[in-house]
Order: sequence, then structure tokens, then C-alpha cells
Amino acid sequence: MNDSRKTFKRESSDQRQDALIDATLSLIASGGPEAATVRNIAMEAGVTPGLIRHYFVTKEDLIGAAYERHMTTMRYAAYATVDGGLSGLSGLISLVKTSLAPPVIDARSLALWAGFIQSVQRDKSMQAIHEKTYFQFRDALQVLISETFIEIGQPKDKAALRRLAIACNAVLDGLWLEGSALPNSFETGELPAIGLASVGAILGLKLKE
Repeated sequence: MNDSRKTFKRESSDQRQDALIDATLSLIASGGPEAATVRNIAMEAGVTPGLIRHYFVTKEDLIGAAYERHMTTMRYAAYATVDGGLSGLSGLISLVKTSLAPPVIDARSLALWAGFIQSVQRDKSMQAIHEKTYFQFRDALQVLISETFIEIGQPKDKAALRRLAIACNAVLDGLWLEGSALPNSFETGELPAIGLASVGAILGLKLKE
């Protein structure tokens, strides 16, 4: 047994779970989902395969935990300034800008998303995670849109807000995909500017930095 494994053995249960999830994400990012075998995950984390079963009943449970971690991490990165206290129009502008710039725009994040998404349609537990994380982002976006219209004295009903949030979220997703896949094809600040103009057009507002 090497020293790194001995160190790992002394870590807490939460730290061990985190290490297994981190190992899974690293393998999927570099080699796709097929690289994330139990053996490879154990080697990457510096543990025995049997220890994985102690924390996750199946490998699929570990893959699901890694997917939820990845999607939640991206959401937190996008909402960092909003969670810091911004709301309404200022929060909406901040969200659009942070969603379309590093570290949210990121080739590794795209590789992970692409590696996971193929499992979403065939695995119900992955579908549930995808749905959960999608609504977490879209619902928070809807709150900012609602607050923005209240600020300008034009409150919208829930049905209208839902449609606007779906449309704005789709624009952000599309621009994120392009920016992460082709990071050298856009000028600095170009994607956030396009995002502000596009989301503003959907809402019928001018969103300025």
C-alpha cells in the first residue's frame, strides 16, 4: 500500500466520497464515460474497488452523484454574484454575463456534460438528476426575470414568466455550448454581449452592462 492510499484512509467519510466523485469526473472528462470503470475510478482515487461499494451501492449511483455534482457546480459558478446579494435587473445582467464567461464557459465542463448526457435518455435516475438541476437553474432565472419586471412596474403572470424563462434559458444554453466548444472563435466579452442583447430582445428590454 502506498503513502497516498494511507493518507486517503485517514480522511473522513465525506472526503472519501468527494474523492471518488472527483476521480469519476476526471476520468469522464479525459476519456468519456467508458473510461469510468470501477477499477479505473479506484486507481484514480487511490483506493480499492471494494471501498467504492461501501459508499455507492452501484457504479451507476456514483455516476449519478458525479453528474449532479457537475451540474450543481456549474449552477453555483453562474449564480456566484447573484447569490452574493444581487437581484432583479442587476442580478439578471450579472447572471447572463457570468453564464457566458469563464469559468462557466469551459471546455472541460462541456466534455463532462457531453459524457453524461448520453445516459440521460436511457437511465431514469439520470433523467431525474437532469430535470432537478435544469429546474434549479431555470426557476432561479424566472425569479430574476419576475423581479426585473416588478422593478420597472410591469409585473407578469406566472405563465408568461415561465415562457420567458424557458426561452432565455435556451439562449444561454446555446451560447454556452458554442463558447465551450469553440473558445477561440469569439472575442473577449463577445458572448456576454450577445447574451445580454438576446435575452433583452426576448424580454423586450435593453440589458446594458
